[in-house]
Amino acid sequence: MGERITLTAGNTEAVIALRGAEPVSWRVDGTEYLWSGDPAHWDRHAPWLFPVVGASAQGAVQVEGRSYPMAQHGFARDLPFRVLARTDDRVTLRLEESAATLPHYPFPFRLDITARVEPGRLAFEIRIENTGASPLPYALGFHPAFPWPFAGGERTAGGGYRVDFEKPERPLVPEVGAGGLLLRTERPIPLDGATLPLDPALFTEALVLREAASTWMRFVAPDGSALRMAVSDFPHLAVWTKPTAPFLSLECWTGHADWAGYAGELRERDSQRLLAPGNVAQHAVTLSHEAAASHGAAA
Repeated sequence: MGERITLTAGNTEAVIALRGAEPVSWRVDGTEYLWSGDPAHWDRHAPWLFPVVGASAQGAVQVEGRSYPMAQHGFARDLPFRVLARTDDRVTLRLEESAATLPHYPFPFRLDITARVEPGRLAFEIRIENTGASPLPYALGFHPAFPWPFAGGERTAGGGYRVDFEKPERPLVPEVGAGGLLLRTERPIPLDGATLPLDPALFTEALVLREAASTWMRFVAPDGSALRMAVSDFPHLAVWTKPTAPFLSLECWTGHADWAGYAGELRERDSQRLLAPGNVAQHAVTLSHEAAASHGAAA
């Protein structure tokens, strides 16, 4: 199968890397809409985050009183998945426990990610199965980045780019402390109901919308064209870039970073989910390109 798999449908092509099951390209009518992964700014494209999202206190998680080292956003994004099934427009990839995961996360699991291309869309179905005998504490996230600008305009305050949300959201986000841990204090952002005008200076840290009301958000260009991310069962949303980097990331999470000072068990981590033995959890994400003429059509 090689290290990358190309999927096509109509005017749309996507390339999925086996490492991390990460989409590394998404082209519609020949135009690339995923970030290039330029290491001068950020060397990833659209990683999957599992079994934690964000930073863990002390760089580790606690399970039954024992400490296990855990990198930010977990390990799935750096490990090879294997191919379960493939057609021209779809592939299903699997990661499960191994000698690479057990020193960090002492649980058996299956993480299946199905990528499917449709005209103008790249859709994902995620299936997490607890194959062990005890509850499985997990968090899942998706972290795609897109070129900014992607359709004219400028990457500046007043450059005409914005993020629209399905519903009005709170204009306050947690501050982020040392090591990426969340603080209990909040800071205001210039979110006007459901619209966030973009300014690179906003992004000294990620804008984390905990318990968001919206199930989709759109990265909108000055001409009205947009990149939409619609999600199923991801209660937290985030918007992130670096002040000088020519991309914008729209993120969806089931969990988030530890609060600063947290010292408890992984299973008790705020927003971490517990999956009963033998049970399956399912999540979904769809990326869509919306042309300028139709940007207000589908919700």
